[in-house]
Amino acid sequence: MQRALVRPVSESLARCELSCIERSAIDVETAIEQHAAYCRTLEEHGLVVQTVPAAHELPDAVFVEDTAVVVDELAVMTRPGAESRRAEVPAIAKALEPWRELVYLQAPATLDGGDVLVVGKTVFVGASARTNDAGRRQLAEALEPFGYRVQLVGLTGCLHLKSAVTLVADGLLLANPRWVSIATFGEIPHIPVAPIEPHAANSVRLPERVLLPSAFPQTRERLEAAGIATLTVQAGELAKAEGGVSCQSIIFDDAPSR
Repeated sequence: MQRALVRPVSESLARCELSCIERSAIDVETAIEQHAAYCRTLEEHGLVVQTVPAAHELPDAVFVEDTAVVVDELAVMTRPGAESRRAEVPAIAKALEPWRELVYLQAPATLDGGDVLVVGKTVFVGASARTNDAGRRQLAEALEPFGYRVQLVGLTGCLHLKSAVTLVADGLLLANPRWVSIATFGEIPHIPVAPIEPHAANSVRLPERVLLPSAFPQTRERLEAAGIATLTVQAGELAKAEGGVSCQSIIFDDAPSR
């Protein structure tokens, strides 16, 4: 069974951190409705959704993906690159503790979970402004004893690695080649996003479908043409906070490793 950790939209969402897009007005009520629909979609497609208590004083708390990197053997609790986000980590650690052994990154390391893409035993880490060399080293030290190999990926023009590339099937990526160094992935094939939909690479792989925002119909057509079943949700208000669909959950197999 797969479990998805989620956290409600904060009332202070409009004060979110932004790096690569211009700030615009966010309708928080609409963001709450869109996030609720996202959670229902996860439940309807077989995931157990576990809600972490809201933190209305933390604007970006809904974007739980950045607080942890969860693999079968353990959970690495991150130290987010934006200082305002570091207080998000303890509540997520408490939620993960029944399921995984926890390892914590330590200063001066910074690492956002959105910069980490796990493909089998290879862990790709984006060279973003939110993740530094110490964060990558400490992540490697935590994961390599379990047979994982950490590999750096060059980025340009986007916030996180998963803004530019996600896994949509075994051995198949969805990517924006203008934002990520595709050569880093070697022989792993990719479906390029539609050029007019540069933000469309961020997706969530569910047991039988791939979830992506409804704003990217041309990229959805490309996935369907490749035999990838899809479904969509509205995510426009959270996108104004520089969040994608993967950012809103931490999905893992819930057989505890403890």
